[in-house]
Formats: sequence, structure tokens, C-alpha cells
Amino acid sequence: MPKIKGGQISILIGTRPTLIKHAPIIRELERQNVPFFLIHAGQHYSFEMDRIFFRDLGIKYPKYVLKSVRKAKGHGAQTAEMLRGIEKILLHESPRAVLVGGDTNANLAGALAARKLHLKVGHVEAGARSFDWRMPEEHNRVMIDHISDWLFASSTEMKKNLLKENVRGKVLLTGSSIVDAVWEHARIAGRKSQVLNALSLKSKQYVLITIHREHNVDAKASLERILKGLCLVSKQLGVRVLFPVHPRTARRISEFGLKKLAADHAIQWVKPQGYLDFLKILSSARVVLTDSGGIQQEASILRVPCVTLRENTEWVETLSVGANRLAGIEPGMILHQTRKALNSQCDWKNPFPAGASRKIVSFVKKECYR
Repeated sequence: MPKIKGGQISILIGTRPTLIKHAPIIRELERQNVPFFLIHAGQHYSFEMDRIFFRDLGIKYPKYVLKSVRKAKGHGAQTAEMLRGIEKILLHESPRAVLVGGDTNANLAGALAARKLHLKVGHVEAGARSFDWRMPEEHNRVMIDHISDWLFASSTEMKKNLLKENVRGKVLLTGSSIVDAVWEHARIAGRKSQVLNALSLKSKQYVLITIHREHNVDAKASLERILKGLCLVSKQLGVRVLFPVHPRTARRISEFGLKKLAADHAIQWVKPQGYLDFLKILSSARVVLTDSGGIQQEASILRVPCVTLRENTEWVETLSVGANRLAGIEPGMILHQTRKALNSQCDWKNPFPAGASRKIVSFVKKECYR
């Protein structure tokens, strides 16, 4: 099939979760010979949270990288710096459309820049709602959805949210590109990853924990409750706990003087892992405790019971099929929900339709090159 001529599609990357959900879309663009280029908005920039994921996913590092963003402090300054940089690139490239994915500041900046330049905006993972207005991610989701032309919903529940809000753009039920990413890369991880041996882990004999959300780790009281909950899990349930520590979380533990509390001998601290190694760790875990939306989805797809360390979730589908439980951050509830998860059956049906990447790219190709 000859490559399409006359303008490219711009794909916005800013963080690890966005890269993961965009990876199968990028491959589908290549398969359908649709011209595109990547913009890295620079929200994640350390090797552990950035370059290693491009390497593991086999994706060429972006044409454009906004390095100045790392100097910005606070949501407003960070978003403004990304908006300035992305607008400059879009003015130079004049793409046919801009695809953003998720709820980060980078996605908001990309969508705003494109909207102001009258470029088509497509939002992958549109319609997710936690209905918790304290979360910066919730602000971003709502704003992106209301300025997007194409809203690619991962589930019927997300489509309903968009229709209730009477968004201006076209709503399409496509399924989740995370499903495509998980199945594509879990097979590769199964063949290549040696991380279980490297960390002396045995499959289904440990609990995995990840925390990074602002409202969980940026307040000492919240982070302390979570760490106490982990200690209860390791001591009272007699289960090994693996803790790949996000850089933000590690900084806060040190700043708040919580190292002693976090140093429980049954909790194994490790650095953030590459995507393939993390998929292997996740798929082999007995239970995962997390505040990440992406990991809630991935665990559901891989049939690993999940305990969410929040009072709510934008991924209500995982609750309805029994793949996920809300624990909040109180130590006793973390222990209670983890015990229930350890005794649960992993026979739920994946709530997210597959094949999203092909549907999204086919739609964009039709709209942009007809």
C-alpha cells in the first residue's frame, strides 16, 4: 500500500502511561502507511520513567522533545510551558490532526494548542470519570473531552458519560488501546524478561504495590497511612510485598521522614522497572495494590486481582466485573480488601473491547485523507 501524502498526524507523548496506550496506535499507523510524527511533551523525562519505555516498546524516540518542561514547577507553569512548546511545533508542522491520550497535563496542553490552531483533536480514552473534583486528572479529562473533535471511548460506560455531558465532538465506542498493548507486549515479556529471577520472585507468591498520585504521596498523613497498610499486609497476611518506588514517592518518603516506617523487612523496594519487566511482574503477581488508572486496566486484562488505594476510580468497569476493589488509604481497609483479593476467583470477563487501535486509525485515516 503506498504511503499517504499531504500532511501528517501528530501523536502526543508526555508520560509512561500515554506512551503505552499510544504504542499499538503508532504500530497501526505504520501498518496502514499513515504518515505521523511524535511530540514528547516532557512530563516524564528520567531514563527509568521515559527512555527505557521507548526502548522496550521498540518505538523510535520522538522527533520533538520539550526539554524545558522539567524546569517548570507546579501544574500551571508545567502546562503553560508545554502549551508554548507544542504550539510552536504544530505551527511549523501543520498536521492534519493531533491525537492525545488520557488525562495528564501534557494531554491538556496538546489538546489546547491544537484547538487554538483549529486543528482536529482526537482524544483516546475519552469519557473516563472518577467524579472526584480534587484530582487534577479529572479536571484535565473533562476539559480535553469538551474541546475534542473525536472522542474515542474505551467502554459503553465512558460513552454514556460523554453523551450525558453533551460534548460537541463525535463520540465513538472503540475499546481500549491498552488491551492491544497488553496482549502485544505480555507475550514478548513472557519470552524475554528475566526479572523474576533477577528479583528472586516466584510467580503468584507476592503482592505488587505502586503509588504515585499527588493526593496520596504529597501529604505526609496520606502516605504514612498507605505505608502502615503495606506493613499490615506483609505482617498479618504473611505475604511478600514488592514495591517498585516511583521517583516522586521516593522523594516524599525521604522528605517526610518515613524511611523507617517503609523499611519493613518483608517489603522489597526496587527501582521503577522497564515496561516489559513490569508487565512480567504484574502478570505474575498474586494481587496488585495501586492508585494508577492504567494498572487497574492492565490487571483486569491480565486477570490479576486489584486493590485500588483511592476512594473512587474512573475505571468503574473493573469494579463491576469483580476485578477491582476500592480500599481508600486507611491501613485496616487496605488489609481487609487485600485479604479479600487474595481469596478471590480470577474468572471475570475483560470489560474492555479489543481492537481499538485498528478502529481509531481507520477512522482517523478516513477523516483526514478522504
